[in-house]
Amino acid sequence: MVFDFSIALTWILFLALFPLAFFWLRRAWRILYGRDFSEVALKGGEPPADAERWAPHTGIANLVAGAVAVGIILLVVVAAVPYATWSAAAGTTIWCKFFADFIISRHAHKTLGKGAAR
Repeated sequence: MVFDFSIALTWILFLALFPLAFFWLRRAWRILYGRDFSEVALKGGEPPADAERWAPHTGIANLVAGAVAVGIILLVVVAAVPYATWSAAAGTTIWCKFFADFIISRHAHKTLGKGAAR
């Protein structure tokens, strides 16, 4: 096996799943069980005024993304899932998590529709 650019990117993506899963699951734990709303629907580093209302949405998004990341890690290590399969699942999970956070934060801060600050 020759070490090239694609192998380096494969390892970077796989190793990045470990801290992503940890931070997403830790954030879900803090929000859902620790009742810490300081990380809920952040926009500009600030939570919304009614962060408790948006906590279940943010917590579930983090919990699902973290669980999927852990599942991908286990499938790669235990079941030797092919690269195309696990990298597609990992990439989709990362992007969907970022989009979910963006959508939740915009709705929580009322920057869509009538409440938009212009």
